[in-house]
Amino acid sequence: MLHAIANGIIANEAAILTANQKDLATKAINDPKNDRLMLNSERLKNIAKAIKKIAGLPDPTGAILLEKTLPNGILLKKIAVPLGVVGAIYESRPNVTYDIAALCLRSRNACVLKGSSDAQHTNKVSIGIIQKALKEFGLDANTVCLLPPQREIVQEMFTATKYIDVLIPRGSEGLINFVRQNSLVPVIETGAGVCHVYVEQSADLQKAVDIVVNAKVSRPSVCNAVDAIIVDQKIAADFLPLLAPRLAKHEVEIFADAPSYKNLKGYPHLFKAKAADFGREFISLKCAIKTVKNIDEALSHISKYSTKHSEAIVSKDKKAQQRFVTEVDAAAVYTNASTRFTDGEEFGLGAEIGISTQKLHARGPFALEKLVTEKWILEGNGQVR
Repeated sequence: MLHAIANGIIANEAAILTANQKDLATKAINDPKNDRLMLNSERLKNIAKAIKKIAGLPDPTGAILLEKTLPNGILLKKIAVPLGVVGAIYESRPNVTYDIAALCLRSRNACVLKGSSDAQHTNKVSIGIIQKALKEFGLDANTVCLLPPQREIVQEMFTATKYIDVLIPRGSEGLINFVRQNSLVPVIETGAGVCHVYVEQSADLQKAVDIVVNAKVSRPSVCNAVDAIIVDQKIAADFLPLLAPRLAKHEVEIFADAPSYKNLKGYPHLFKAKAADFGREFISLKCAIKTVKNIDEALSHISKYSTKHSEAIVSKDKKAQQRFVTEVDAAAVYTNASTRFTDGEEFGLGAEIGISTQKLHARGPFALEKLVTEKWILEGNGQVR
């Protein structure tokens, strides 16, 4: 069935892209969120490829997690079972419709999807492809259903405690906070990403430049893109002039603190940073730069501004690396690599519903193996307590 959905995407490429253009036409041309909304032939092929990967992953349900016989003779088992009905509220990105549907179907869950009005035409065509495959394989089409885009529908989802087992918001910090504060249905958060790369004093500067540039410009609108670069003051005068021309090629706007501003003098898109620029998810070709005295100050800055999504250190010092990995509280922590790898497909999970930044049930890429809960089964022979 998942292969049928994947093949349906390729077969209906023209219809999907036409609908997507209708959605894009309602947005300002320079809106940084357009990249999240836009689909093209390559992206559709990647979505189809991801769905086929999910099809090849093992079914997480039915696994026996524990089995033993109690002293009273009862056989005790703990097994993995589907969550049930998964509700998802998400913004802009139409690929999420396919990701959530495929993951839920592979783990034997139904799902109720509430996309935003930004992608309503694309989502409508997409759900048609999914439901056609469901019918072909003898399942009720509403095993995956798309709710109307109107915001009022969200309030109904919040109170649907008899019908929705878990609610997952994916989008801006504002959306996530709104769902968390108002839903009576249990919520699993997928967090906004304010991500940092700390260039420590022992770093290989050329590697650091490559990592920072990739983390910022490869796809600036996504949650694992870097928002703030932290630089040790001992190497700032050498590192920032190396970094500047690479970022200038992409016209990245830099919001620099006072020491960094001096080292970047002459950069064509340079601004003095305000306090609000640190802890800001830019989702565009913009970033902040902070100069620190040492790793203590770097860790303190990250602790204050991180959304606990993805954080990275570039360093040759093993002790500094270990301290960073141990002390930074985030779903994904990197040494000498770009934050852009925080992604279900990159982790070999096929895709993800979102990147969870909370600590209960799931953290990091929230994918197939987390779309289950547990059930205890006890087989007796007349035992009473």
